[in-house]
Amino acid sequence: MPYEEAPSTMLRMVPLPVPGRICYAPEKGRRMMLKTLMITALVAVAQAPYDPHLPSKIVDTVAPTLPANIQRGVLIMSKTNGWRHIEHIPHSNTVLADISRQLGRPSFTTENAAVFNDAQLAHFSVVVLNSASGNFLTPEQQAAFARFVARGGGVVALHAAGDDSHKEPWYSDTIIGTTFIGHPGGADHIQTAKVVAVQPRHPVLTGVALPWLARDEWYSFDRNPATRGMTVLAEVDEASYRPGGKLTMGKHPVMWINPHSKGRVFYSALGHEPQLYDDPAYRRILTNAIRWAAAK
Repeated sequence: MPYEEAPSTMLRMVPLPVPGRICYAPEKGRRMMLKTLMITALVAVAQAPYDPHLPSKIVDTVAPTLPANIQRGVLIMSKTNGWRHIEHIPHSNTVLADISRQLGRPSFTTENAAVFNDAQLAHFSVVVLNSASGNFLTPEQQAAFARFVARGGGVVALHAAGDDSHKEPWYSDTIIGTTFIGHPGGADHIQTAKVVAVQPRHPVLTGVALPWLARDEWYSFDRNPATRGMTVLAEVDEASYRPGGKLTMGKHPVMWINPHSKGRVFYSALGHEPQLYDDPAYRRILTNAIRWAAAK
């Protein structure tokens, strides 16, 4: 049986986890052993390789300085407090800025979420959420974003802007309208699949030849966003790729709009691969979406 230490004179013995038998060690030795284990664990954590897909979470409190005289602009936000799509964000930010320029609109690309304040958002007609992930907005910043949309500001949300890292009810209900549940992995992670139009006459699909074969990471959701009042513009044909049993949706939306918000809101689940942003069909869709979202 273990010994308990009497005040200042006797040793307190504690059990040590040795396989197959019970043995005892002084309390002082136990504390030293635990200290050694803690130091070893801290060293292991410090030496763990850094994963650029999982950056440290940052809360922005100091707003950036906007370019002089920017009005009716396009705000391109790629802040990531969740999974960071390092594969496409640098290139897609460049493409989105070029699209804005071709539309005759100035753009401002930032990862400083403190730009979400009433005064600075007033300089923009559209916010593009370029795989912005995690809870990247403080409650005050999200409230300013909600007011922006309520005033008629447009939103174009892309790929991870609709993943399951967004937990705030307003964002989920207004921007997404469903819940991301996963995408194929392993050898089936990136596949070519057929995108078909549901609303071929919608302005976002103007000039896009559909069906269209696109190579991407295909998101699945727990329900069709149409059941939450969204208008689906395009679906992926599940017969054209391998979604996997748990990710099969039947009718499988990949692009939709929120017809109920005062500001125009568009979401596309596509966009993992940087090459997709150079695809003429997808570039046309993005151009149309920014133009449409800015029009109200």
